[in-house]
Amino acid sequence: QELPETVLLKFFRPENTPVPARPTPEQLSNLIKTSLHYPESFNHSFHQKSLCLVPVTLLLSNCSEAVVDVMIDLRHKPTSSEALEIHGSFTWLGQTQYRLQLKGQEVYSLQLKACFVHTGVYNLGTPRVFAKLVDQVTLFETSQQNSMPALIIINSI
Repeated sequence: QELPETVLLKFFRPENTPVPARPTPEQLSNLIKTSLHYPESFNHSFHQKSLCLVPVTLLLSNCSEAVVDVMIDLRHKPTSSEALEIHGSFTWLGQTQYRLQLKGQEVYSLQLKACFVHTGVYNLGTPRVFAKLVDQVTLFETSQQNSMPALIIINSI
């Protein structure tokens, strides 16, 4: 009786095995797109009520397919005195820091309140947004690209 022929097994690895690419700093700073939604101008009677509260929506869009850790800091103030002269100063009411996680392509809406004590033109574009990929072993999130100034006019009636 004949023995069956021995067949050699070949192990091979495809040469184009994708190596996970490390995102560039520019890609990391564009993970989250932000936009502020608020009235262009707001009328308030400062004689009746000294504080003017304006609802503002901060929309966060995850531009990547990956899960992203996001940190929002509302405590940032313009440092130059020129910015204060032009726009004046206002305060965000309530919580000043938020941490959340956005799934790939997820859009998240954060409801904020801006508080003004007198009329003027103000720049609401002060929230700082930081993000990092969840599976990234980084201690610090990357600052996200800031959008254009978000000007609002507060009028007295």
